[in-house]
Amino acid sequence: MKKQNADKLHSTGASAQPRGMSLLTDALRNKGTAFSEAERDALGLRGLLPPRVFTLEEQKQRALGNLRRKPTNLEKYIYLTTLQTRNETLFYRVLQDHIEEMMPLVYTPTVGQACLEYGSIFRRPRGLFISIRERGRIAEILRHWPIADVRMIVVTDGERILGLGDLGALGMGIPVGKLSLYTACAGVHPGYCLPITLDVGTDNDTLRNDPFYIGLNQKRVRGPEYDEFLDEFVAAVKTVFPRALLQWEDFGNTNAFRLLASNRSKICSFNDDIQGTASVALAGLLGAHRITGGSIEKQRILFLGAGEAGTGIADLFVTAAMDAGLTEAQARACCWFVDSEGLVVKNRKGRPLAHHKIPYAHDHAPIATLAEAVEALKPTALIGVSSQARAFTEPIVRRMAALNKHPVIFALSNPTAKAECTAEEAYQWTDGRVVFASGSPFDPVKLGERTFVPGQGNNVYIFPGVGLGALACGATEVTDRMFLTAARTLASMVGEEDLAKGRVYPALTRIRAVSLAIAVEVAKEAHKEGLATLPKPADLEADIRQSMFEPVYQDCL
Repeated sequence: MKKQNADKLHSTGASAQPRGMSLLTDALRNKGTAFSEAERDALGLRGLLPPRVFTLEEQKQRALGNLRRKPTNLEKYIYLTTLQTRNETLFYRVLQDHIEEMMPLVYTPTVGQACLEYGSIFRRPRGLFISIRERGRIAEILRHWPIADVRMIVVTDGERILGLGDLGALGMGIPVGKLSLYTACAGVHPGYCLPITLDVGTDNDTLRNDPFYIGLNQKRVRGPEYDEFLDEFVAAVKTVFPRALLQWEDFGNTNAFRLLASNRSKICSFNDDIQGTASVALAGLLGAHRITGGSIEKQRILFLGAGEAGTGIADLFVTAAMDAGLTEAQARACCWFVDSEGLVVKNRKGRPLAHHKIPYAHDHAPIATLAEAVEALKPTALIGVSSQARAFTEPIVRRMAALNKHPVIFALSNPTAKAECTAEEAYQWTDGRVVFASGSPFDPVKLGERTFVPGQGNNVYIFPGVGLGALACGATEVTDRMFLTAARTLASMVGEEDLAKGRVYPALTRIRAVSLAIAVEVAKEAHKEGLATLPKPADLEADIRQSMFEPVYQDCL
């Protein structure tokens, strides 16, 4: 993925350099008021723009002023998406230079509200909507995309959007947001990126009764018809975009695990909810050990929630613990789960355990509640992936603090309204001894003379770098060991200054450096596993760095 190839992408699979109004409506090429005098004459822009020529920096400052005047985060989201559809270079300049301010606006937590209202705030199409009605025509629809050399696809069927549930076609905000982070945080060229929503209906009665709902007004298709639709989709992607990496995003538990298992060797792909969440959480646990003085093989982790995220974290933890010397059985014994029916154990009555829970169903008496599980198991870490707001109550958190000098508590559910506890609650109830991380951002917390900066266990620390590394080496598969490598790389980039503030992740201002470091190590792992199809350059880091997209205007003459 050489930089020169990325620079030529604008003409790949598209028409030659547009002129006049066509150029001004091409978001990848448009420079707005930054077109030079010579460009205005040569490209038929004279008179279509006001006379003054502005620099990119001046445009950025004006955009920031307009953005900051918006009264709500949703209005800011709408402004940014409108800017993205008008001028991608300017959009990414704003995003990249002010990533801490912009991240909560383009992704969690604001993207959750944006998805809920996606139909009403819909302005211009972005990405592809492929419905079950298009069975037999998916390859044809993929070819409607104006750029032929797509390298990065994020796809959802909208069944489990964040912690909000089944939003059907409204879930498009997730692929759009994730791909904007690929570009801002890892330099994947925006022209390589394609967001896709697969619309198979929705089981959300409210949406189906909404006369303005933008998706199919029908119950979700399941079973063989769904599987055949997905099989056709994967085959079509391989045919139309043979160099693309496919990221599965926000699929329901009933489909997510088996789609990953059945397709990961067929097409270069991964599931961010399972593997990306696992990697970022494991990195947080590794960072926490530098505060607690513990080690991975001595942990007892209690998860609230036994879906994609929780079991994904546990699976990667098991891999890391086995590397540290434990047997697989010993490693799995470190991980315990509480789901909607209580502690996951072998002899539990009720519904049969889902396949992905069975490896973590241990021999233990049934326990009904999280509080009772904490008392019985005495965990060193409590991880929330349940979407149950405030499930980590004061008595539970205080008990964790009584059991551990530095209790590890990760409230990872998104958006903010679904977090199992807030940062302020966690620090106050433990007298500042907690090692805390969350899925959505929380403000710093002042407690006595100390100010704690809670770490955000955001997948953005992982998936952009993993994707960049896979593309850079032409990986044919994304393996679990690549995510383990990514976790260890991320943990190694947490500095003593971060730890002193209680933060187990680097500052977001370092995200490009983090993504580059992860990409390098992922590419090395791909070469080690024999999964790279491109030759390994003499200086892998320099090669990947020079391929990363920078939002600066190119001369159009």
